[in-house]
Amino acid sequence: MTHRQRPPSSPEPDLSDESPYNIIPIHNLLADHPSLRFPEVRAATAALLAVGDLRRPPFIPWQPHYDLLDWLGAFFGFQSDNVSNQREHLVLHLANAQMRLQPPPENIDTLDPSVLRRFRRKLLSNYTHWCSFLGRKSNIWISDSRRQLSNSDQRRELLYVSLYLLIWDYIDENTGRPVLPAISGENAFLNRVVKPIYDTVKAEVANSKNGTAPHSDWRNYDDINEYFWSRRCFEKLKWPIDIGSNFFATTSKGKRVGKTGFVEQRSFLNLFRSFDKLWTMLFLFLQAAIIVSWRDPDHTPWRALKNKDAQAKVLSLFITWSCLRFLKALLDAVMQYKLVSRETYWLGVRMVLKIITSVIWIIIFVVFYTRIWNQKKDDGRWSAAANKRVVTFLEVALVFILPEILALLLFILPWIRNFIENTNWRIFYLITWWFQSRTFVGRGLREGLVDNIKYSLFWIIVLATKFCFSYFLQIKPMIKPTKDLLDLTDVTYEWHQFFGNSNRFAVGLLWLPVVLIYLMDTQIWYSIYSSFVGAAVGLFSHLGEIRNVQQLRLRFQFFASAMQFNLMPEEQLLNTRGTFRSKFKDIIYRLKLRYGLGRPFKKLESNQIEAHKFALIWNEIILTFREEDIVSDLEVELLELPQNTWNIRVVQWPCLLLCNELLLALSQAKELVDAPDRWLWKKIGKNEYRRCSVIETYDSIRHMLLTILQYNTQEHSIITTLFQEIDNSIIIGKFTKTFNMYALPTIHTKLITLVDLLIKSNKDVNKIVNTLQALYEVVIRDFFKEKRSMKELEEDGLAPRIPLSGEGLLFENAVSLPDPKNESFYRQTRRLHTILTSRDSMNNIPVNLEARRRIAFFSNSLFMNMPHAPQVEKMMAFSVLTPYYNEEVVYNKEQLRTENEDGVSTLYYLQTIYADEWVNFLQRMRREGMVTEEELWTEKLRDLRLWASYRGQTLARTVRGMMYYYRALKMLAFLDSASEMDIREGAKELIPMGGSARDLTRADSRVSMMFKGHEYGTALMKYTYVVACQIYGTQKAKKDPHADEILYLMKEHEALRVAYVDEVATPGGTDYFSVLVKFDQTLGKEVEVYRVKLPGPLKLGEGKPENQNHALIFTRGDAVQTIDMNQDNYFEEALKMRNLLEEYKQKYGIRKPNILGVRENIFTGSVSSLAWFMSAQETSFVTLGQRVLANPLKIRLHYGHPDVFDRFWFMTRGGISKASRLINLSEDIFAGFNCTLRGGNVTHHEYIQVGKGRDVGLNQVSMFEAKVASGNGEQVLSRDVYRLGQRLDFFRMLSFFYTTVGFFFNTMMISLTVYAFLWGRLYLALSGVENSVSENANTNNALGTILNQQFIVQLGLFTALPMIVENTLEHGFLAAIWDFITMQLQLSSVFYTFSLGTRSHYFGRTILHGGAKYRATGRGFVVQHKSFAENYRLYARSHFIKAIELGLILTVYAAYSPVAKGTFTYIALTISSWFLVVSWIMAPFVFNPSGFDWLKTVYDFDDFMNWIWFKGGVFAKPEESWERWWYEEQDHLRTTGLLGKIFEIILDLRFFFFQYGIVYQLGIAAGSKSVAVYILSWIYIVVALVIYSVIMYARDKYSAKEHIYYRLVQFLVIVIGILIIIALLEFTSFRFLDILTSLLAFVPTGWGFLLIAQVFRPILEKSFIWATVVSVARTYDTMFGVVVLMPRVEDISDCCWEEIQKLKCHSRVCLVGYMRVEFVERKWWRCLLYKQRFVGCGG
Repeated sequence: MTHRQRPPSSPEPDLSDESPYNIIPIHNLLADHPSLRFPEVRAATAALLAVGDLRRPPFIPWQPHYDLLDWLGAFFGFQSDNVSNQREHLVLHLANAQMRLQPPPENIDTLDPSVLRRFRRKLLSNYTHWCSFLGRKSNIWISDSRRQLSNSDQRRELLYVSLYLLIWDYIDENTGRPVLPAISGENAFLNRVVKPIYDTVKAEVANSKNGTAPHSDWRNYDDINEYFWSRRCFEKLKWPIDIGSNFFATTSKGKRVGKTGFVEQRSFLNLFRSFDKLWTMLFLFLQAAIIVSWRDPDHTPWRALKNKDAQAKVLSLFITWSCLRFLKALLDAVMQYKLVSRETYWLGVRMVLKIITSVIWIIIFVVFYTRIWNQKKDDGRWSAAANKRVVTFLEVALVFILPEILALLLFILPWIRNFIENTNWRIFYLITWWFQSRTFVGRGLREGLVDNIKYSLFWIIVLATKFCFSYFLQIKPMIKPTKDLLDLTDVTYEWHQFFGNSNRFAVGLLWLPVVLIYLMDTQIWYSIYSSFVGAAVGLFSHLGEIRNVQQLRLRFQFFASAMQFNLMPEEQLLNTRGTFRSKFKDIIYRLKLRYGLGRPFKKLESNQIEAHKFALIWNEIILTFREEDIVSDLEVELLELPQNTWNIRVVQWPCLLLCNELLLALSQAKELVDAPDRWLWKKIGKNEYRRCSVIETYDSIRHMLLTILQYNTQEHSIITTLFQEIDNSIIIGKFTKTFNMYALPTIHTKLITLVDLLIKSNKDVNKIVNTLQALYEVVIRDFFKEKRSMKELEEDGLAPRIPLSGEGLLFENAVSLPDPKNESFYRQTRRLHTILTSRDSMNNIPVNLEARRRIAFFSNSLFMNMPHAPQVEKMMAFSVLTPYYNEEVVYNKEQLRTENEDGVSTLYYLQTIYADEWVNFLQRMRREGMVTEEELWTEKLRDLRLWASYRGQTLARTVRGMMYYYRALKMLAFLDSASEMDIREGAKELIPMGGSARDLTRADSRVSMMFKGHEYGTALMKYTYVVACQIYGTQKAKKDPHADEILYLMKEHEALRVAYVDEVATPGGTDYFSVLVKFDQTLGKEVEVYRVKLPGPLKLGEGKPENQNHALIFTRGDAVQTIDMNQDNYFEEALKMRNLLEEYKQKYGIRKPNILGVRENIFTGSVSSLAWFMSAQETSFVTLGQRVLANPLKIRLHYGHPDVFDRFWFMTRGGISKASRLINLSEDIFAGFNCTLRGGNVTHHEYIQVGKGRDVGLNQVSMFEAKVASGNGEQVLSRDVYRLGQRLDFFRMLSFFYTTVGFFFNTMMISLTVYAFLWGRLYLALSGVENSVSENANTNNALGTILNQQFIVQLGLFTALPMIVENTLEHGFLAAIWDFITMQLQLSSVFYTFSLGTRSHYFGRTILHGGAKYRATGRGFVVQHKSFAENYRLYARSHFIKAIELGLILTVYAAYSPVAKGTFTYIALTISSWFLVVSWIMAPFVFNPSGFDWLKTVYDFDDFMNWIWFKGGVFAKPEESWERWWYEEQDHLRTTGLLGKIFEIILDLRFFFFQYGIVYQLGIAAGSKSVAVYILSWIYIVVALVIYSVIMYARDKYSAKEHIYYRLVQFLVIVIGILIIIALLEFTSFRFLDILTSLLAFVPTGWGFLLIAQVFRPILEKSFIWATVVSVARTYDTMFGVVVLMPRVEDISDCCWEEIQKLKCHSRVCLVGYMRVEFVERKWWRCLLYKQRFVGCGG
């Protein structure tokens, strides 16, 4: 790490005019800065300066310019930059809050007390709740009464909020005045308060041993935080802080404080412990269903329940229930016993009492249940005494379920539950003590009654469907087969049966997959119902009403009004805003907008200010499209709303909407040639676009003709007169009687000819004159119905009165064409040409699909429900925060030009997939002066790099997108304040679009030319963008190009700020600083704004949340949007941010939102088929999935970065990112957990969207899936999941489970179901049970019923339903079905099945053993072929070996199962399993570039064998050496606990079953069923191991120098082996087939031994055995690699043989030249197929 020398510190902050500042130069209120024009800023600054009579700090000389924050900083020892940062923070917030006041304060130069009071209440609300929770009196000594605050009260309010922002609160309880604190001096607060706590956390992190130690052995951030949730924090820590407190002890020797509040234990039982209500429900229904159906499987359950025996047996559910309660109590004690100490002994008492109570209930129920049956047995029937005992049992059960009844009542009355939990009365605490621990979070989580009803109905329907399905199609069909199988006595076992003749084990194996499916299929039913509910919610939200350009045409005439209604603030009376009347009025207006009802929104005329505003906004959107190169120059002209420079009387709609309308109007005129004007115009006017096209064409022709003719000429006068006559005839309603409609087509043709000549680059004036003459003659001769003589024409002014000189034509000397630089004239002429000539519908404009999608979504969103937009000055301020580490900023030249082995470069790849955008880019570059494309690599290199970077997942793309907020706010601020005259005149002065290169290439908008200056200040006050570039300081020190690119971004975007961690070398070590920098446009360089010292290194927990947290102090505003580095934004969406922030003022249910969920658009779907699959999957999750979670389920959390946080709410409640090591690996979702647990509300809004990129290569996707699955595995252990599972009501708990950890658990259950099904089949086949059943006609059908259960898991296909439904909603049913079929043809099912394996593997392994870690996916384009060695390293343990195991089971089953003898039966039974096997093996080849290329396959195999045999050294990487990789793959076994190792060994024992089952099938067994056969089979294992050891020993000793001895040993082994086989054939029943069959038996046994040896590695590693283990493991991985690679070789070899046959060459020499066969030691043989053709081969 490169360190910088510490800069000299100055005791005084630089207050010169040139001193750097962040947003507002508060130190110099007289500076020329646009933000300082606001009186609110001056008022807030003046309030802070009111120090008054406060006692001056004795440590520093007091200066007149010091304010309250300086006063606090001097007393408490806060850092000067911390004070400066919070000063600006506070001034900005107070000023923005005062701007929003309604009505405005009387004195705008004074800070309004209500602003300060509201801020103080919000900022300190959590503090006051905490004080109440602990029973301590709050130190806030200000009354909340509505009386007018005095100056001292206002100063006190400011002191409170300032002190809180400066991270502490210490007020004298007696006087309420701040007193001399116990700490003081330079950086005193950092050194005396923060540093001790930081050092404690750092030591605890060190105890975690880099995350490998169990969570229970060290305290994480949550433990440190929750220590302050009990009164002992006051008693132990004291004030000033007692460093000797046991809180700071970090070694086990001292009085170290252990875990606080919760102990994370690694076990699958956490799922039961956290969600015990769910599992209790499932187990009890399963038991009840089996009892009922067992009694009478042929009848309905209600009929079976009429039987008294069945009713009595159902009562056994209470025994099961009490046993489950005992298990829960036992798990609580076993997992949380470390929480018990002297200070928390009541927690231990409760644990013990719960266990005792649950045991007592078990005993009570067993006794009473036994008494029922004893009485019945004694009486021989259900006597009155027996019935009485049943009633007694029910009375006892009523007492048992009383808590559940009480919970149900409180669920129906949620406000009572919330009151009890939120009220800190001791009586309520005593009542609830038994049921749950008292914690500061997780209280009052109940929703309102309406929301309760909605999500309860949803889950009642889901559960009703699930239980009906489970009973009738899963459990009931199993009963009769089970009975028959249990009654089967004549089973002929094929092996030695240890369990007698009982078939119970076989029955258990048959039931196992059914039970697993029963436990997981709720996930499937949830997916089905949530899809339809999500579609319904989307329909009512008006999603997908405008899907394409055709549908946009139908509503575009109301588009301007919709934009005005939603995006432009309207003045409303204060007493009407938010009232029922105003809301009803909004609903009526929206109906008018949506369906074109009523006159107010019917027509939009060109002279309205509304039309001008609409044109400015719409054209700005199209301009951004052109800047992004998603539309061409021509498409811009077709899409824009041009400025009305030709005095057109109607709105000039985009040409896109007017296409073909003029021709249709002409045809209507011909049809109604004799009709009155009124009829004709009524028919034309029915279509608004047709009406406008006719009027615009008429006005444009008049203006064009009068422009090209000289003013003082006869010709100009004639044309003027002609149009006057036409106007007069229209006014009096006699146009059709005066003019001949049949002449219109001829006139139309002549006009097209004329306009064609005008828009040509080389204009021929003579042709123009001839065309004008011809046009004039047609009009004079044919257009007028009444024929006039020349004299009459002269008198009417329609012919020249002065004879023309010579033989000249009429227009010969009158034509004067405008200057070619007059872009406005020729642009309008081109528009006229388009209207005159367009015949098609232009449905394919714009060509770019992304442009179409964005236009459609934006236009559709304006017809959706959204809050009204306030003025920019009155909107809530917000920030955007992006964490960045070392990803790409801008692609460099080498990255773009470097080609892969196939000659494909990144630039070529982008040119291919973004072909139309590349053409648009070249067009733009040529317009800017580029002559040849070679200039792209010289003068235009920066543009080229940016073009490529904006299509990748780079920081440049993210910054450009987020800076659209700033650009949009500036434009909206102008429109808010601009008068009608400003907009009209300014619009006329604008340079037409396309007039200069700068218009379309710079980020500055054209509207900015109309700005008055205040727009910049307004936007800066409302918006800040902070990028947390963690290692930017190091990058600068190392001259890293990334640093230069980040500086370039700051230079281009004035609102961009960069925060980073700076490391400064000092004599005492290294100091760490959190630094904020910006680019000063005046100085022309980067300047440092703030430098806040940190207590130590930043990264103690997970890197990404730590990076976010350190930069959060530099954000501003009421809200903060967290944006990841792979996201984008769009200008048109940025326009709606004002509306979105208004959502904070509205209640959703009983609470206002704290997180505003934002819709995502996955922009990487077009990169590849794999990216499309990932995009489709993510799109359904981030749209339909989030929609349902927010409404009706009320359990949406925070799953990604586009969400907008209530900044101050989160700042006072733990921040937006939890960062504890490992447990918070998926840091995003913990913000949602935290919000929900603290009583927050999360909503989802789909009228605004943010772009998001996803991984595009299989390896990237798999690493992402692995990270998410591992993160969910860690979530299972977390306190947040436990508390939500316990504190949420039952139905919200179900929603929470099935949309978070439950989804991954059920994914794993699908894989386990396949395992259970196939192992069960294998047991039946090898044991002989299946054979016996197949021979028994009575039980054959029964077994068939059992076998068919596996098809239920194929209901998993319905998990694709959300994707289809969402596509149907937004794109239409046919498009959705077509997409689905296309995806299937592109093998999407293979990808999704492969992803299922990834999630299952990493989720299960993380819970069982740990090992979760952050996996950087790279986010780059996948244009390179991934080697087989790399794929093997990544997928060997998660997919390949599991697939080989399942394939082996299927093979053995096919060989020995009588049921599988029929081909159809076997296929039907195993097709889904074979599909899984093929998917897990072939997906890495199918989705790998050039995955089936023969030459690459050969190279891959060669590389794989090199990797296998390369031993490397100490510093070898896993990518270089198999041995290093093999050790790394075992890391999770080294850190797992004892239970994890035992469970691993138990799982590994399954591989020994192959040997036991198959050896009895060998010919050498001679049909014997003796156990001796199995025991003697181990001789094979021993002999094989000895032979292998001998060969390995000989290889190591002789192969290098005495090779002949090594060959001799090999020869002897072969000879001995042959002799043994001959002996066995001669003297036993041994068959040659036994050799192959035995491999199926003994290879799995060896693998099982290897897996167990890995568990015992700490013991075996020190012995001589370990070398053999490593050697055998290498052999197995070699074998597995060959097996996996074999299908690929076979597929390619067929193609290669065909290529060889095509060669017209049969010469042996030529064939050898074409193929080279080479024997390589330890590499077998390889075949290299050369590409070149041979010439001159003879016969």
